[in-house]
Amino acid sequence: MEHESSDPAVPRGEPFLRTLAMPGDANPSGDIFGGWLLAQMDIAGGIAASERARGRVATVSVAAMTFHLPVLVGDVLSCHCDIRRVGRSSITIHVESWVRRSGGGEHVKVTEGLFTYVAIGPDRRPRPVDGPAA
Repeated sequence: MEHESSDPAVPRGEPFLRTLAMPGDANPSGDIFGGWLLAQMDIAGGIAASERARGRVATVSVAAMTFHLPVLVGDVLSCHCDIRRVGRSSITIHVESWVRRSGGGEHVKVTEGLFTYVAIGPDRRPRPVDGPAA
């Protein structure tokens, strides 16, 4: 899952989510709300973290969030995840969001951020990432 590209025109990490930006996700000017984009990135990071932890995870922090370009209605959003650190109970994932502009146009990075998740046990408390999930 860990993947590092040196080409700035190529997403770093594995793809974990793809969705279409819809009019209901936009402001009156047609730009997608940052909160919607952040939620998509958190979902993608959560899937990657859950796979790595082999079980339930919870988001504990979002850091270094950078919005490079707006997402527009009709863009196809892809979120790519790259595991940066695995601690005792936490996993830190770099999430990049890229869009393919409506009409098959250019493919550009629109945002990136660093998300940290903690593995959660059946008692809803932190557990070791490499410990039992059940």
